[in-house]
Amino acid sequence: MPHSPRSAPAVLALVLALSACSAGVHSTPGAAGVRDPYFPKLGNGGYDATHYTLALDADRHRLTGTADITAKATQDLSAFNLDLKGLTVEGVTVDGEKATFERAGHELTIRPAKALRKGSEFRTVVRYSGKPVTITDPDGSEEGWLPTEDGVLALGEPTGSMAWFPGNNHPSDKATYDIHVTVPKGLKAVSNGELTKERTAGGRTAFDWHVPQPMASYLAMLAIGKFETKAYKTPDGLPVYTAVDPVEAAASAKVLARLPDVMAWESKTFGPYPFSSTGAVVDRENDAGYALETQNRPVFPGTPPLSTLVHEMSHEWYGDSVTPKSWRDMWLNEGFATYAEWLWQEQHGGDSAQDTFDRYYAKGGGNAIWAFPPAKPSGAASISAPPVYERGAMVLHKIRETVGDAKFFELLKSWPADHKYGNADTADFTAYVEKQNPGKDLGPVWDDWLYGNGKPDHP
Repeated sequence: MPHSPRSAPAVLALVLALSACSAGVHSTPGAAGVRDPYFPKLGNGGYDATHYTLALDADRHRLTGTADITAKATQDLSAFNLDLKGLTVEGVTVDGEKATFERAGHELTIRPAKALRKGSEFRTVVRYSGKPVTITDPDGSEEGWLPTEDGVLALGEPTGSMAWFPGNNHPSDKATYDIHVTVPKGLKAVSNGELTKERTAGGRTAFDWHVPQPMASYLAMLAIGKFETKAYKTPDGLPVYTAVDPVEAAASAKVLARLPDVMAWESKTFGPYPFSSTGAVVDRENDAGYALETQNRPVFPGTPPLSTLVHEMSHEWYGDSVTPKSWRDMWLNEGFATYAEWLWQEQHGGDSAQDTFDRYYAKGGGNAIWAFPPAKPSGAASISAPPVYERGAMVLHKIRETVGDAKFFELLKSWPADHKYGNADTADFTAYVEKQNPGKDLGPVWDDWLYGNGKPDHP
């Protein structure tokens, strides 16, 4: 039989195996993807990223970057992957030594000069540049690199961060960040965490942002534009930094003035604020089309109503501090944030949570809210659909009804406190609620409201 030529992947695998054997280490490549139920190719196996230092020089349609990533090997590694969509990789080093790399789709496969031992810490530096891409989600919304009227908005839920920096792009791997951004003089560059330095030279201005608490990559944000910025502290000393497009400045002033009140109420209701600063970015209405709970500093498309401010700020506890293990668990973000709106109304002269629940339950069986169970979205395009939000909130209301107000409001604090800066899934949550409430029959809540198909027979 004639000897057929090997495919490129087969050649790469053989080279990696030979390299590992020659080094005396029985190492293998890390997995390309963590098998997320809806985005199986996102994230990567074999290591845990612990810190990103991003040095970015950005214009509206151009980006030059260096990503310095500290990680810990969770297996003996002959190669590992980062997620990076588009852009041109100009060079990679691992622990200071030149590494070879391959590109296939959004997978950047890196082979270090020496195999990495399990448990060892290593540093990967990736130099890259090009025109970043805008990514269209399965539900039709856009993320990634979004050029705006006067700059850029870079957003990441669920996949978009890989449009502007390489990383382990899955919520299950959180890390701290330092983000250094240089932009044309006259523009502001706003990101997560705290602004530690700002300087102008040679017609360009550099902004240094430090994120000291762990953050999932989808919560990383970059906003570049002619923002009006304001830095102050809440009455209890929490630093606040807001950035508002001048077009939205007058309209947004009133609602942003409520931010300290919202933070005080949420800290009282959900427990101590988990991060070292807060704030908001208000861009123009047509720049993204949706609000997003980016860590420390949510992004709003135009002036938000107060209810939306309450919703997005509550994500700092539910979603940002306690982050889903997979995209299947989105209701743990959105159900809590939606119920936060219901509670705000209830405690500020509006409808009671029961009234809101009843209004949703009155919707007919064919309504979108009953299309699938909150814990089982029908696909990647459905992780931000009504059952995840409103029916997710209804699940929480049924828990409240079952365990009583005292235990429920205790749960609102203990769940984010006991899982602070970590990841959790639906099974973790249901087990936690049952452990906190022995003797309470929560089976009908899980069976009918959380996992059940269609409209439950009884409210």
